[in-house]
Parts: sequence; C-alpha cells; structure tokens
Amino acid sequence: MDAANRFESRTTYRLLRGEYLAGLLISAWLLIAHWDEVRWPVAVGLFLYIDVIGYIPGALAHRRAKGGPVQRVYYVLYNTMHSWLTAGAVVGLWAWLFGWEWALLAVPLHLCGDRGLLGNFLKPFSVPFEPAPHPAFTAFEASVNSGGQAPVSPAGAARDQQPLQPAGSRG
Repeated sequence: MDAANRFESRTTYRLLRGEYLAGLLISAWLLIAHWDEVRWPVAVGLFLYIDVIGYIPGALAHRRAKGGPVQRVYYVLYNTMHSWLTAGAVVGLWAWLFGWEWALLAVPLHLCGDRGLLGNFLKPFSVPFEPAPHPAFTAFEASVNSGGQAPVSPAGAARDQQPLQPAGSRG
C-alpha cells in the first residue's frame, strides 16, 4: 500500500495482521507476567469500553437496518474508539490521573486483538458496518491478484479517487 494505492493485497494484509498479532502476544505476555499486579476490574473496564462505545451501538444499528445503510455516526464512533490516538489519550490520561498500572495493557490487547485476530481495522463509510465483500473491491482485487492492472483513464482518475457511498446515503 502507498499513498496512491490505498489497499492491501492478501499478502500485505496478512503481514500487517501478523504485526498486530505480535503486539497482542506481547501485551498478553506482559499481563500474564504481572498477573498479581493487575487490577482486573480496571483491566476489564478498559478492555470493554472500546466496544461498548465504539462497536455495540453500530452493530445494533446494523442489525436493525437489515442490510440497509447505517448512519455515519456509528462509523465515527467505531473509528474514534478503535483509534490508536484515542487509545493513547485514554491511557495517557489514566496514567496522569491515577498513575501507570499493568491494567492499561488491556487497551493495546484489545486493539491488537481486533486487528491481528479478527482482521478489523478502521471502517470506511463506503462498506457495510459489519464485514461483507464490496463487489467493486472484489473485482479489483481479482484483477490485481491475477497480475492485471485495473484500467483507469486519466479523465476517470479523479472520479475514481472519490470514496464509494453506501446505498441510500449522501456524500
């Protein structure tokens, strides 16, 4: 992936997930190594707040929509709560207010688990809230994986750089 080609091949996606699996293993190892020093109610709370705020509302909205579009606010909540910037701010604020503690490892454990184990990264507005193949990306990926180039005319290049919109939503 680069600035002009914002996608991952299957191989680069697996390598990226592998890096997050390493982060997951390190976080888990440190939690286990300091088991007796971890305040477990704090660790559980720090692990869960990310999905309680950022995933569960969108998942419920997705189920209520029965395949239809989900409001962008749910994507924003998900992406905000699953961002390393937000996670760093939460961990930093917690450490500043209450001091460093091993329970804070629940935050990278969660984010690395989502990315490494589940393959979930930040959500673009142009795909369903719950993972489902986008037909245009499926065709593009097949073209790239077969060694072909996805044809883009110079006139269409600017248009093609615009994000896709889910059915029923406005840009």
